[in-house]
Amino acid sequence: MEFRDSASYGKRQEYIAVAELLKRNFDVYMTLVDDQGIDCVIRINHTRYLDVQIKARSKKAIPKDWAYYPRLQVPEGRNNHFFILYSEGANSYWTFPSSDIIRLANEQGTNVSMNRTGDNAGKYAIRAAGYSTVNDKCTPFPRFDKYRDENGFALIK
Repeated sequence: MEFRDSASYGKRQEYIAVAELLKRNFDVYMTLVDDQGIDCVIRINHTRYLDVQIKARSKKAIPKDWAYYPRLQVPEGRNNHFFILYSEGANSYWTFPSSDIIRLANEQGTNVSMNRTGDNAGKYAIRAAGYSTVNDKCTPFPRFDKYRDENGFALIK
């Protein structure tokens, strides 16, 4: 996927994810600049707001791992920061509180890890589904069902 296609795909998916939030009656405010890793803000009530970063993976992603989200910058100690991840191959959303990403990265066998070295040291990677070359299909991992689709959106409330 060329950069321009990739960038426009990501922006389109941000708006589609925001539409999903609006369909679920969330008050959503879009940011003009994404230099803090915040794509939108959700108002829960008059005193509680959530920062949300949205990431998406296209079926055209290389490698053909349609539900692998590398390099998430997760702020430590913030209970109001969420990630909404979308996989076109699995046709699914996952909504992760950032504190859960940190916790899962410290557990064995969760497919969540923190990069320890290199340019992405300190950033997290999540693999929410598996890809099979046998049937060219992407299947969500049951261990993340709590975060998937309606279950995940319910975590925001």
